[in-house]
Amino acid sequence: MLLDTASLYFRAYYGVPDSVRAPDGTPVNAVRGLMDFIARLVQDHRPDDLVACWDNDWRPQWRVDLIPTYKAHRVAEEHEVGPDVEETPDTLDPQVPVIQEVLAAVGIARVGADGYEADDVIGTLTARAPGPVDIVTGDRDLFQLVDDARERRVLYPLKGVGTLQVTDEAWLHEKYGVDGPGYVDLALLRGDPSDGLPGVPGIGEKTAAKLLDTYGDLAGIMAAVDDRTSKLTPSQRKRLDEAREYVAVAPKVVRVASDVPLPEFDASRPSAPRDPGALKELAERWGLGGAVVRLLSALER
Repeated sequence: MLLDTASLYFRAYYGVPDSVRAPDGTPVNAVRGLMDFIARLVQDHRPDDLVACWDNDWRPQWRVDLIPTYKAHRVAEEHEVGPDVEETPDTLDPQVPVIQEVLAAVGIARVGADGYEADDVIGTLTARAPGPVDIVTGDRDLFQLVDDARERRVLYPLKGVGTLQVTDEAWLHEKYGVDGPGYVDLALLRGDPSDGLPGVPGIGEKTAAKLLDTYGDLAGIMAAVDDRTSKLTPSQRKRLDEAREYVAVAPKVVRVASDVPLPEFDASRPSAPRDPGALKELAERWGLGGAVVRLLSALER
């Protein structure tokens, strides 16, 4: 089981009231919510391996070089060296280091790679895994990794993590008319304002799906632009022709990496805390006692 950790703690932050606070009054709603998310996921799915995938760089420069608008609207502070600072709620920022400390004390592997997003870590671990993989994320971009033959699916939270949309190839075909790899082509044609991806003007989700059904993939669609006998409408042909520069680079931006160099780590789901003393101190300082009990109970083999 691979966790898109930031996606989940953002959901926890907005889903758990900020009245959930530590003894000193500091909000810990994201921390407590994420711990309860993980406890419920482990309880329901019993993964052998569990990895909290991390954004060491939420907006990698190599993606920005290709599409400068990539996540640009979410930049709070630009840095010449190292990752830009992402705009996040003031009461969430201080909780992120606590999440890191809790994961370390419990013994859940937290894995990131400099210059890459958590999505890329997930893509790499999915490619490496010899057995089934469940990816837990609220980010539709990772639908591209769905692969029934290799038992790769996405568990997409609809309400907390108690209600999960099990995203497999059948669901993708019913919803979008594409398979996992085809989702990359659909996403880049449609665009995604939340990621600053412009898409092809005038080509929405339904039109993109129809074009992919007719021409097979992005290469087939662009070949149809050059084929005057194809059934593209004049406006579609014009818009796609004008978007060639974007279409040429967008696949590399949208497609998650599958060959990221990762540090050595132990992916096995812990059955007992790695550092009980540190976990006890964290529980007392931040008022996490109940969440710790629930998480450790779920992790017991």
